[in-house]
Amino acid sequence: MEDNFRLRSKFPLYPREAAGAVLVLLSFASGLLGVYLTMPASDYSFLKLPRTLDDLQILRDRLEGYTSDYTLQVLVGYCIVYIFMQTFMIPGTVFMSLLAGALFGVFKGVALVVFTATAGASSCYFLSKMIGRPIVFCLWPDKLIFFQAQVAKRRRRLLNYMLFLRVTPTLPNTFINFASPIVDVPYHTFFLSTVVGLIPAAFVTVRAGIALGELQSIGDLYDFQSIAALFFIGVITVTPTVMGKHRS
Repeated sequence: MEDNFRLRSKFPLYPREAAGAVLVLLSFASGLLGVYLTMPASDYSFLKLPRTLDDLQILRDRLEGYTSDYTLQVLVGYCIVYIFMQTFMIPGTVFMSLLAGALFGVFKGVALVVFTATAGASSCYFLSKMIGRPIVFCLWPDKLIFFQAQVAKRRRRLLNYMLFLRVTPTLPNTFINFASPIVDVPYHTFFLSTVVGLIPAAFVTVRAGIALGELQSIGDLYDFQSIAALFFIGVITVTPTVMGKHRS
């Protein structure tokens, strides 16, 4: 028993759990390989996860030509990359949201971002359900205690609270995705709050992607008016929870 505890503290996943995570990783790699094999022979060295606005503009310029001729491959490749990043909590999805606006416009871009962000969040939710408990305790012990207490306190109107978290930057989305199954947030509540709650931020980011050349930094996305609007929407979503608590 003591040996098992020591092994768990050094490497928080059992071999079976680690194998499951590797299997998920390989499935994403297989999907990307399938997209690559259906594309024409060319130099794809420009294909990398953007880390700066300059990287993103280069990627946008190179992909615009492929988007019209190989729309399905670009869409599938985009979805796989975005869902992969969400599943494994890789930073940079804001650049992918900007790219959606630059390549597909506002309405198609928002629909694409909400779909891929929800699919990625769901994938992260179920991956965490399988392997997440020791990881989340290692990475975010204090946040987890706070989140667990809030979920328990707001169980009767949990959807409103989850919507509030999605709309406002109270807790990071990566943490919400990974910790929700650990604190027993039902999947249907998680799913609905994700689909609806991500729309405002997705709209702001995708719309900014259309005028990508005018952005000087990622900070330009969220000016005072945008943040105030998101908090206002968040207050509206959580109001029924507060009112219900006072009535009871």
